[in-house]
Amino acid sequence: IETKFAGSSCNDLVTVDSSGSTIISGHFDKSIRFWDSRSESSANNILFNGKVTSLDLTRDAKYLICCVRDDTLKLLDLRMNQVVNSFSCDGFKVGCDWARVTFSPNGQYLAVGSADGSVYIWGVTSTKVEGILKEH
Repeated sequence: IETKFAGSSCNDLVTVDSSGSTIISGHFDKSIRFWDSRSESSANNILFNGKVTSLDLTRDAKYLICCVRDDTLKLLDLRMNQVVNSFSCDGFKVGCDWARVTFSPNGQYLAVGSADGSVYIWGVTSTKVEGILKEH
């Protein structure tokens, strides 16, 4: 129906509402962009310290998690369009440009693969590592 010029290689995107009018895209130029499908250009950008490899939304679409190549996960509150928490720990390394992060179905946990083959699980509220699944 329509083509948008993203301005940078886009590795992942999510739609915020059921109509698909709000789109958030993660880019190799270290930014996420907020798009209104009814306009030509992005409405807002947030810049990080590394390439954005993946995005995921909570089911209520209030929070967005971003996996970033600086070996962090960034949690954004979409009601304020700002980072509210950052997740990292010793041993966790984003191993490739396609590393995927995801929320648990209830939105209480984050899971992401690390370069060492482990899956790291963080508590969203505690911001602490709740478990590390080795050799996955």
